[in-house]
Amino acid sequence: MSWHPQYRSSKFRHVYGKAASKEKCYDCVPITRNVHDNHFCAVNPHFIAVVTECAGGGAFLVIPIHQTGKLDPHYPRVCGHKGNVLDIKWNPFNDFVIASCSEDATVKIWDIPKHLLTRNVTTPKKELLGHVRRVGLIEWHPTANNILFSSGYDYKVMIWNLDTKEDVISNPVKILDVHKDVVLSMSFNTDGSLLATACRDRKIRLIDPRAGTVLQEASYKSHRVNKVLFLGNMKKLFSTGTSRWNNRQIALWDQDDLSMPLLEEDLDGSSGLLFPFYDSDTHMLYVVGKGDGNIRYYEISPEKPYLNYLMEYRSHLPQKGIGMMPKRGLEVSACEIFRFYKLIPTKSLIEPISMIVPRRSESYQEDIYPLTTGAQPALTAQEWLNGINKGPLLVSLRPGSGAMSSSPQFFEPEPPMKTTEPSQHQAQEGKMPLEDLQKLSEVKDSRKRLKVEEKLPKNDKTCLSNGFDIFECPPPKTENELLQMFYRQQEEIRRLREVVNQRDVQIKQLELELRNICRD
Repeated sequence: MSWHPQYRSSKFRHVYGKAASKEKCYDCVPITRNVHDNHFCAVNPHFIAVVTECAGGGAFLVIPIHQTGKLDPHYPRVCGHKGNVLDIKWNPFNDFVIASCSEDATVKIWDIPKHLLTRNVTTPKKELLGHVRRVGLIEWHPTANNILFSSGYDYKVMIWNLDTKEDVISNPVKILDVHKDVVLSMSFNTDGSLLATACRDRKIRLIDPRAGTVLQEASYKSHRVNKVLFLGNMKKLFSTGTSRWNNRQIALWDQDDLSMPLLEEDLDGSSGLLFPFYDSDTHMLYVVGKGDGNIRYYEISPEKPYLNYLMEYRSHLPQKGIGMMPKRGLEVSACEIFRFYKLIPTKSLIEPISMIVPRRSESYQEDIYPLTTGAQPALTAQEWLNGINKGPLLVSLRPGSGAMSSSPQFFEPEPPMKTTEPSQHQAQEGKMPLEDLQKLSEVKDSRKRLKVEEKLPKNDKTCLSNGFDIFECPPPKTENELLQMFYRQQEEIRRLREVVNQRDVQIKQLELELRNICRD
């Protein structure tokens, strides 16, 4: 079985889930009792949005992420829909813009003020009118700015371009009319050039969204699919659903051949839906059960057995919906690699659950935090509609490295030297290869070191930074002197590590700037 590997090395085999303490939860939140199969929760580094129960129309709450504890019963809401809100999604490139869809067959785009809400928000920034029946799903494009996909009970998927001045948009740029029943799930590949959908007719479809054509279609009879998910750049699809005997089931598919799954596995006999989440940075897959308190997590590998079971987080409190924090909002000092926000309507509670890699060191763990997707779009809406594909702009999560803004930072050039340097001119134009750029930085560092050494007196060149000369310091004679020298050496090692880390940050920033310049 795939969850019982005999000998396998993995840095994530001991990942564990840690629920937040009571004071760090969100209490007295009137969570919706709608039976629609959606997350009902959306999270970004500034806000948590949750669909709420209300009488007449539909509404959702937007709570600042640090405002934990009990919620005021009269807290302002976002309430402009005439029917129940079915899905909400934050704009991945603007933390103050959120989209919502409803049973009133509309999609609305909302501007959330940066300060605390003082009154109900009732006027949307934009309103999208195109569906004739209720809209159940919305998804933002992963790399192009202001491109939104919506799916309704009219069996249509509509593509909207929000880069217009109109407040009411009634003409989508594209309508995908290739489904014969309600679309239950939508997922993009890494650069957003392909769309995978799961339909109520039990089929998985791989679609080219700009051409509107179906590239692959899976009609495997023994797996009734509910949710489908692209697994990053692995060229694989993951789906959850039920088997012929109504057992909850997961399946793994080859993106280029959907005739037969690579792997299918029954989990249990519960009736709740399974929500999949994939972390492309760590290649970890999380499966969250609706109606139970379990979160199973796996590690994906490119070769057999593909799916490696790691552990399961268990809780006696069942979740109705779930939200996930983007990687740029995680606490890297605690080795947190994923964070869920669990909706518990029986207690009117939202409980954060952190997935943590146990490490003793408190320093930045670069092996579990590779470059990740940033908050800047790689394309404009029109560029994507014209057929251009680009992967997401990557940033580092290291504190102090400017990771929250993925746009390249261009520093002011140094004053020109008397001797002309063509390599410096190439670096400013973004055409310089990485090796030449590193050589240039080494030359600049050596010049700075020469300047510093010229300023220092000759007697100070042999002195170390911890205050004693290695040639004049006698060897320790007592245990106390030995301890003092040991602590001095430890301090020197710590200082040198900080210097090395700063250099690593500078190198990473240069690599990111060069990569983003080459993509542009």
